[in-house]
Amino acid sequence: MSRLRIYEDDLPATAVMSTEDHAIMATELAKIGVEFERWESPVVLRPDDSAEMILEAYQPYLTRLMGTKKAGSADVIKLTPDNPAAPALRQKFLSEHIHTEDEIRFFVHGGGHFVMHVQGRVYDAYCEAGDLIAVPANTKHWFDAGETPFFTALRVFTDQSGWVAHFTGDAISSCFAVT
Repeated sequence: MSRLRIYEDDLPATAVMSTEDHAIMATELAKIGVEFERWESPVVLRPDDSAEMILEAYQPYLTRLMGTKKAGSADVIKLTPDNPAAPALRQKFLSEHIHTEDEIRFFVHGGGHFVMHVQGRVYDAYCEAGDLIAVPANTKHWFDAGETPFFTALRVFTDQSGWVAHFTGDAISSCFAVT
């Protein structure tokens, strides 16, 4: 179940708000410029389907989204526990960073935590299959799919160079364990 927990950034043990209601999640995240929506789609895919098949199946949704966001490309990222690079990728995504463009993800399978650090608060948005999240450019954040990651997500880019992170050097992500 998708979930949003909000914390004061100096009190990682106690959420000031927690909800699994998609409408409330969207409203709370919109306050910090993050878009969140559920896509109810008739598309049914298997986790082992190819990236090409996934992109083709979601093309009508991507065309609309990319037009709205003025995006230039989309791809598929998959991470599973048996991937030998999973621990290194997790560590990279766990470090607080920003991007110079919006970070847009739609979860096809599995899930993970997008954690934003904004105005003295930490917003932990657990996204799962069917969730779309768009984190605005220059928003401090990190991502955690856990020690046994399993997700497939569509990524949408405006910059043709793809995923480029600018790490902040802040260790705040180590203070917030996702559950």
